[in-house]
Amino acid sequence: MAKQVRSLRGKVIVVTGGAQGIGAKTAAALVQHGAKVAIGDLDVVRAEKTAGELGPDTLALELDVTDTAGFIAFLDEVERRLGPIDVLINNAGIMPLAPLHEEDDSSTRRQLEINLHAVIHGTREAVRRMRPRGSGHIVNVASMAGKAGFPGAATYCATKHGVVGLSESVHLELRGSGVDVSCVMPAIVRTELASGLGEAKMIKSVQPEDVAAAIVDALQRPRFDVFVPKSLDVTGRITRLLPRAAAEWMLRALGGDQVLASAAHSSARAGYEARAAESAPGVRDEDGGGKK
Repeated sequence: MAKQVRSLRGKVIVVTGGAQGIGAKTAAALVQHGAKVAIGDLDVVRAEKTAGELGPDTLALELDVTDTAGFIAFLDEVERRLGPIDVLINNAGIMPLAPLHEEDDSSTRRQLEINLHAVIHGTREAVRRMRPRGSGHIVNVASMAGKAGFPGAATYCATKHGVVGLSESVHLELRGSGVDVSCVMPAIVRTELASGLGEAKMIKSVQPEDVAAAIVDALQRPRFDVFVPKSLDVTGRITRLLPRAAAEWMLRALGGDQVLASAAHSSARAGYEARAAESAPGVRDEDGGGKK
């Protein structure tokens, strides 16, 4: 028997890094389903603009995901103004590209702080709020890079593998608690983060609206694995059944080994890379992490 579709009407949903890109499109989709959405983003001006376009049930607040005390205060303020949080979507992240031997340690630390530690912290705080109530849903936005390794993005892949592992573990810890966990694993998403990236054979890029629709569907019909597009699940299963040499040949044949590596020094990516380089704690990140 098919699962009953859960209504999102009146649900209080938090989206980190929600001022633009996947976060903004997800917030818009949720508002269309009647949810009360809180956008957390370092760029509070853009967040307020996005919220203003989505209507009176959308709240915009400044959020530095690397500031653990500030993250807690942000969640407290959301609950004070909108009510208990039903869903937390950990979306904020950065993707600087470079071969590992060229990557500066400050870039490594930025990615670990924003892409992984902030997701661990956000997930923990959501569990502490939701588990006593016996209900809630945590959505962690990872990547297909959390299921495989891609040249040119070793640290990024490491952080996304961490998000997948975290999500799987917490999913098991929360079994029977009434709190659901979903892990979103998209292919290349055509936002600013993907500037300069080409296409891989047979694995086409997707739009942020596609990811938003998949997140909404996972909230309505809870499940752990959320692949965007869905065909990524099949591709991944086939690859894992193959011997390593064959799997690596398949990656090369599909062009997956060059999608990120070839863009590492792309001039089309210069603007994004410069902004990502300013996203250390104490500075700025356009996707919602790092202090000004």
